[in-house]
This record gives sequence, C-alpha cells and structure tokens, in this order.
Amino acid sequence: MNKQTDAFIHHAADRAESETASIGTSLPHESAALHVSGEATYTDDIPELQGTLHAALGLSRHAHARIASLDLSAVRSAPGVIAVLSATDIPGENNCGPVLHDDPILADDEVLYLGQPVFAVIAESHELARRAAALAKSDDVVRYDPLDVVLTPAEAKAKKQFVLPPLHLTRGEPAAKIAAAPHQIQGSFDVGGQEQFYLEGQVAYAVPKEMDSMLVYSSTQHPSEMQQVVAHMLDWPAHSVVCECRRMGGGFGGKESQSALFACVAALAAKLLQRPVKLRADRDDDFMITGKRHDAVYEYEAGFDDTGRILGARVEIALRAGYSADLSGAVATRAVCHFDNAYYLSDVDIVALCCKTNTQSNTAFRGFGGPQGALVMEVMLDSIARQLKLDPLDVRLANYYGVGERDVTPYGQRVEDNVIAPLTDELLASSDYRARRAALAVYNATSPVLKRGIAFSPVKFGISFNVPFLNQAGALVHVYKDGSILVNHGGTEMGQGLNTKVAQVVANELGVPLSRVRATATDTSKVANTSATAASTGSDLNGKAAEAAARTIRERLAALAARELGGEPDAVQFKDSMVHANGVTMPFPQLVNMAYLARVQLWSDGFYATPKVHWDAKTLTGHPFYYFAYGAAVSEVVVDTLTGEWKLVRADVLHDAGQSINPAIDIGQVEGGFIQGMGWLTTEELWWNRDGRLMTHAPSTYKIPAVSDTPAAFHVQLYRNENAEPTVFRSKAVGEPPLLLPFSVFLAIRDAIAATAPQANHAPPLRAPATPEAILDALEAMQQAASVVSMPAAGSSDPKEPETAATSVGNTTAGAAPKTPASVDTAT
Repeated sequence: MNKQTDAFIHHAADRAESETASIGTSLPHESAALHVSGEATYTDDIPELQGTLHAALGLSRHAHARIASLDLSAVRSAPGVIAVLSATDIPGENNCGPVLHDDPILADDEVLYLGQPVFAVIAESHELARRAAALAKSDDVVRYDPLDVVLTPAEAKAKKQFVLPPLHLTRGEPAAKIAAAPHQIQGSFDVGGQEQFYLEGQVAYAVPKEMDSMLVYSSTQHPSEMQQVVAHMLDWPAHSVVCECRRMGGGFGGKESQSALFACVAALAAKLLQRPVKLRADRDDDFMITGKRHDAVYEYEAGFDDTGRILGARVEIALRAGYSADLSGAVATRAVCHFDNAYYLSDVDIVALCCKTNTQSNTAFRGFGGPQGALVMEVMLDSIARQLKLDPLDVRLANYYGVGERDVTPYGQRVEDNVIAPLTDELLASSDYRARRAALAVYNATSPVLKRGIAFSPVKFGISFNVPFLNQAGALVHVYKDGSILVNHGGTEMGQGLNTKVAQVVANELGVPLSRVRATATDTSKVANTSATAASTGSDLNGKAAEAAARTIRERLAALAARELGGEPDAVQFKDSMVHANGVTMPFPQLVNMAYLARVQLWSDGFYATPKVHWDAKTLTGHPFYYFAYGAAVSEVVVDTLTGEWKLVRADVLHDAGQSINPAIDIGQVEGGFIQGMGWLTTEELWWNRDGRLMTHAPSTYKIPAVSDTPAAFHVQLYRNENAEPTVFRSKAVGEPPLLLPFSVFLAIRDAIAATAPQANHAPPLRAPATPEAILDALEAMQQAASVVSMPAAGSSDPKEPETAATSVGNTTAGAAPKTPASVDTAT
C-alpha cells in the first residue's frame, strides 16, 4: 500500500463517528482471512455427496457446420461413463440465452462456433468425463458438413449480418457542423476483446431433491436467472429450483449470463440420473466455450476549432457480438451512452452495430460497453491535439461538460453532479503533470532508443442498469435473541466486497460493530426475482434494500424502548452496541431480548427501486443513469523503440467514490480496475485462426498483467465528494468506472511513439491492445511518414536522431508477417 493510500485510509478512520463506527471506515473484507488461508468455500469446494457424478462437454470442431451425423456409442462405452446427453434429452427449452431465445444449451443440427458444446458426458470422475468428451474430435462420433464462416466484425458488417438491429442516435446537425468547421479529422481504430480470466472458472453442482426439485450451486452473478433457465429447460415451475452462491472467485461479467450453460447441463444430468452432478470446466474449455468483452472496429470523423473544441462528430462502432445476442444489445446501448465520456457534444451521430460472427457469443465485461464507447472519443481527441500541435490535456479541457451550461448528454440526460473540473485540477496539481511533460520533452530529445510518454484521461461513467426494471433489489435481516444479526440479499459476492459493505450498512443502522453482523449465501429461496450483480449497482441496490430492512427493525425496537423507558421513539439512539432512551442506557442485546418477550417482530424484509431512471429504447433517449461517477488518471510510460517493449513507470489516479462506505475496499477496486483495464489495452490479445479456432485459449498463450506490471509509483486516492443523490452513506459505485482510467496508459504509449517523429502532425497508428508487435508497427509507420515530411539526407548517422531508432525497428520487424495498421488518422 502506498503512502497516499495509507494516509487517506487513516483520514477516513479519523472521520468516523467513533472507534466502533461500522460505515465510512476501512474495515477488512469479511472473507479476507478465508481467502489468504485457503479456507473460503467456493462452488468446487463444496463437499461432494455420495454418488456424485462428473460432467464434461464434447465441443464442436468447426466454426459453422451442419451436424451430418452424431453417433455417441463410442463415447458411451468409454471407461467410467454413466451417460451421454445430447439436445434430444432436454425435456423443456433448449435455450440459455438471457434475452433472445437464440442460444442453445447443446447444439442441435447446426454448430455456430468452434468450441460449441454438442453433447455432455457424465462419468464417475472428472478425468474420465474429460477423456470421453475428447472423443468429439473423431469423425466417427460427430461428422460435419462445413458451412460459410464469418469471423470478424468487418466481414459481418459487409454481409449486413447482425444479431440485433443497429442502434442510431443523432443530435443536431453533425454533418453540416463537421463540414463547416475550421478543421476536420477522420479515421478508424480497432480495439480487441478481453477474456474475463476469473480465478475460479465456470462450475456448477446440481443436487436432485424430493418431489421433483433441484438445488443448484452455481458460480454465478445472477442466481435468479440460473433458477429460471434451469426451470425452463426441465419444464418445471421456478419454485422447484433453488440456486445458491456463497462466493465467486471473480466474475467481471463473465458469470452474469454465461454460467447458465453449465448450470443447465449439470441440472439436466442430475434430473435424468437422480444423482448429484458436478460440471467444472477446465480452463481451456472455459476459454473455448465462453464469450469475452466485445472487440470493436470504429470509423469516426469530427470537425473542430483552433482550440480543439469539437463542433460536430460522427462515429460508427461495430462490435463483434459472436453467434448469438446474449447481452450485446445492452452492451451496445451503453457504448452509445458513453461515447461522450466527459465531453459535451452539441451535434453528434452515433451508430452501434452488433455484428454476428461464428465465434463465442460475447457478453458482459466490467464496464459493459462503456469502455468501448469512451475509448474512441479519447483516441479521437488525442488525434485532434496532435494535428493542432497542442497538449492533449488542453484539448480535453476545452471539451469538458460545463456546470449549468453545455451539460446535456446526447441522449438527453442533464449532467447535474459534475465534479470533473475540480477533480482534474486536484489531480494535475498532485501529479505535477505540466512540469513532467516538459521534462519528458527534454529527455526524448536526447534519447534515441528509449522514449517516454505521458497522458491524462478522465472518466464520467453512468451508474444504473440501462434496462430500468433491473434497478431493484431485496434483502432480509434477522436479529437473534442474543443480539447477533444475519443479513441475506440478492447480490453476489465475487471478491468485490459487496457482503462486507452490506453488513456495514446493517451494522450502522442498528448501531453495532461489524463483528455482530453476518452475511449469508445468495439464495433464490430467500430473496426472489433478483437482478444480476452487475453494472456497478451491487452496493447501491442491495445496500439500500438491507438498510430498509434494518431500519424497519430499528423502528420497532425504538418504539418498544420508548414505551418501556419513556420518551419519543424518534429520540431513541442506537450506538456502540448500546440503546439510549430517555436518559437510560441499555445494551442492544438486552433490548432485543425484551422485544422477543414482548412478541415484537425481529426480522424484516427490505426492498429498493432506483428512482429517476427511465429509458426509451426506440429513440435512445431518457435518464438511464441515477448519477455519474468521475475520475481521472495521469500515466507515464517508457517504450523501447528497438523491441516494442514498454513499462508503466508511474500512475496517479484520483477517483470519485462519493462518501466511501469502506475506503480500503474502494481503493482496492480502483487499483484492480486500473490494472485490468491496462491489460485489455496493452497485453491481452485474443486471436482466432481462419478456421475460427481461438488460439489464445490458456495462460500460456494469453497474457494478463502480472504483479511486476504494477508501477512502482502507483498513487491512488479517493476524491472527497458526497453523492448528490441519497445513496447509502452518499457513496458511489466503484466497480466498473476505474477500468476506464488506464486509457491514460494506452495514450501515454501513443505519446512515446509520437516522440520518435515530433515533426509529424498526426497521431501514431497504434491499435489496441498495444502489444510489442503493435508498437513496432506504429513506430515503423510513424517513421515512414516522418521520412516523407523531413526527407533526411542519405547516410545520416546522428545517433540522436529519432530515425536511428526507427531504422533499428524496421530491421527488427523484417521477416515478420505484414500487418495493416488498425488505427489510421487522416487529417485535412
């Protein structure tokens, strides 16, 4: 933990009302000790009941093909195999799609991506099931008639092949404003997808119960949806299925809808065989089966004035949806609503396409389309600044939303809680941005090989589900006779500290220390019809629901105390495990026991529905977000122009979490989100071959950031700011917004590459992720452009000239497969 973080945490502790304050204090994660000791029980750790069987999936070998024949006799006769199931064994609906019914549990007649489950093997052990499932590779088991394959968004766009109709939002007269502007820019840009890479993979354990019912333990962010899809598949009513999840080892969106396939297969086998069945996907299978963050191809143009202020803008965002709709519609909508990021756009045209491809069905991922929408804006502003030869920071400042003016988003929502300007001022001062940028220019002028770059990027992120009915939550609170408290709510714990925060809220409401409150496993038989734990709404929704339940109990206790001790109920105080009424003080457990004897109800439910949220999906206008979270980051990198290697040497982050419920947890979320977003934009490259096979399907071929990628100077602070809306403790969501902060890392790499050709008036054609290969491609392109502009004398060998590094880069990449730069800016 760095000094700044430590100082802020102590400051937050000092602000607490007392030493036993349960909210606004940096308290440990409720399962921290269990995590580090290995005692935490995840779904795969649940003790297996006698007779438990294990499932594995037989996967398609083609990206698109008809199933010509399916002969499972060899699989059935494999050692240890108890049963082999196919689509014909499903008694109800063969679908696990969360929105449209276009996502089969097991392929029937046709496969739509390489890795799609075709059959399920149920065997006596995990290993035996895997070995039998591997027979899917044989033509004797499954024979295919291959069909045409579409793999990329560009191919799907050309064929007008989409999983959903295009989204189109227009405000003002963007075409006219672009044409009339003093300057114009147009270009294209690519950003790759991202594997969720949760520590705990997809897993489900189904246990048949009496009277045709089922208990499904699922590593899922959405137990209610798992309950529904399992019930539909089995043709049962929902009350016959209970789904439970104590904790996940990470989710990031990958377990919102895509845990359904695994829950369904385990439950199907358990129902047909009347034995417990566990399905735990190996990491390779997990990669091959499940969807990722949507990658995107952008085409954009803008008109702007001499300060870089945008007068009109247009963008087309082509997302790779994969073979089915999944959550692509909501992802595309959020991308549309975050194209503006922190900037006012008076005249704008935004199109989002959900391109249908024969690849895994892409799904939710931290930020849920917001990062894809905002990234292209930051790239475009950086390009505008380089065309005008201005500091990109100043161009950003010129385009910021105002307060009381220039404050309406393209979709019609006013930005009423805007703190981006003072937050920016604070970060620029603490990071010493201006002086460091000047120092880097001096450094780069005398360093032919190593180039440094620095960049600033802000974020304005809307908080709420953009489907209004999902913004609701329920909770139960029980107070036992000894004064201990149990809370159950509809949110799921995936390491983000949700249970800790909800328990803090309940403890604060009843005036007891956190140690007196326990949060239990999420369970559809306790709180029904819940929303997914996603869109950063977990604490907002479930915290408010739990607060409502605890407040009801407190009011009952206060009425009893006033009746027994005198005074008014409103004057009764609950603090430090004591109850204060009419000058009399008694321990909280004493009042609770008194209430039990007086037959006062000591449990309550609570419900919360987010106010103000509404959305017209046809016009793409409304008030889709309850409030906005803000943040900004300054990142400095060094790039080796000979190898394309780079390193983040310093990052300064200031993030708005409102009045934090738990500063330690929130700072951890900011740090984790920053590093995860940095991985998306720099190291995590997904690659499919022309057959549609995902080649980056394991830790050996897919690189997430490591501990060594964290900068030695990592300055993370929370911006002191109360939420303008009455959320719990006036806090703000902090799960997704920080993932956008490392845009500054990608832009800093662009800045370092630009330093190799300072005479150029356009941005480096750097694609994302900015792998060493991508960096070398951009360096080579910059040097080729610079040589046309400067035409240096032949034979020049001055080692201080940037061309020296570029020549080496050209030699380094000689013989490599040629690549067309995926980001091209054409200035006019």
